[in-house]
Amino acid sequence: MANFISSLFIVIQIIIGFNLFFPLFLYILHFFKGRPTSVSLVGQENDYAIIVTAYEQTVLLPAVVNSILSLNYSNYIVYVVADKCDISNLKFDDDRVVLLRPTETLASNTKSHFHAVSNFQRNHQYITIIDSDNLVDAEYLNELNIFFAQHYLGVQGVRRAKNLNTAYACLDEAGDIYYRFIDRKLLFDAGSSASLAGSGMAFTTSFYRECLEHLNIEGAGFDKVLQMEILNRGERIAFAEKAIVYDEKTSKSDQLVKQRARWINTWFKYAGKGLKLTLTGMLKLNWNQFLCGLIFSRPPLFIIGGLTFLSIIADLMFMPEMLLFWLISLLSFFLVFFIALNYFKAPKIIYTSLMKVPVFIFLQMISLFKARKANKISTATVHYYDSNIDDINKNN
Repeated sequence: MANFISSLFIVIQIIIGFNLFFPLFLYILHFFKGRPTSVSLVGQENDYAIIVTAYEQTVLLPAVVNSILSLNYSNYIVYVVADKCDISNLKFDDDRVVLLRPTETLASNTKSHFHAVSNFQRNHQYITIIDSDNLVDAEYLNELNIFFAQHYLGVQGVRRAKNLNTAYACLDEAGDIYYRFIDRKLLFDAGSSASLAGSGMAFTTSFYRECLEHLNIEGAGFDKVLQMEILNRGERIAFAEKAIVYDEKTSKSDQLVKQRARWINTWFKYAGKGLKLTLTGMLKLNWNQFLCGLIFSRPPLFIIGGLTFLSIIADLMFMPEMLLFWLISLLSFFLVFFIALNYFKAPKIIYTSLMKVPVFIFLQMISLFKARKANKISTATVHYYDSNIDDINKNN
């Protein structure tokens, strides 16, 4: 019996440690990727519907709309869906902006998206999703076009921080850079699909409707559902690392706890589907589904860190021979983590903020205990940081 328990504990540790090794595996695969396909886009401007969704808050809408109207692009219409919002003080003088205020509260990302679709002024070829707290880089649509010209049906861009005003915001961006590198760049380079991020993503209109129009999605995680629908159809999501939107990072502790509780709730909700996708990929010999399934089912980073810490404490007392395994695992993780920060040119302030990682992890542990009721306590993320694209350009 004792041997069985020891063997089981070793297997559990290997499964935990796999999540620390896996990024290094993807990084090694990255060096074997083929050359990028060159495409000619001279004079090509695809027709985009840019859907901006807001829930309860409108204070940031003028900034995001102004950034969109400053795009180096002309063939688009902006659909602003102001769900449960007071729009009496909102006024957009540009004919390319359509302001929509649903008569009934939607409280759903996808319902807001399809409310915009039902009010399209013309049949747009592509849809791109932007959050109310985002700002859009001037070349955003041009960069998306590069991948649509290669016949991808979905493209995920980069969500870069627009604020690094607190240690929480810096650590939020550090984590986002890590996931951006692993879950999007390396995964796509390995021949799989980039993970979706909720905004800064685009699709052919017909494909987006095919994936989601028949579903009723409540609460957080519509991007997870969408990604699963895409993968089940055997399609790949491209990663456009120069298609940039600027995203507000969590700057306050209560904001962080509520947001992470919702994210953890989403992981528990969809992790099983990730395992199923991994098995499907193995049975069908589908590399795309297999790799994405592993990423889909992987626990949040702070849970992996907590389980690693507990395993090391146990090994110090009962299995010291496993300590070398953890040393190699942690070294491989930190190697890729700092490679990611370097690749995306993280500013010095992010490296400085790493000193406060223990506090950041503690707050996420609090989020874990609130995850079950996350959709009730955090229907909408409250945004605090208002800026414009010129402010960001000055700081970069």
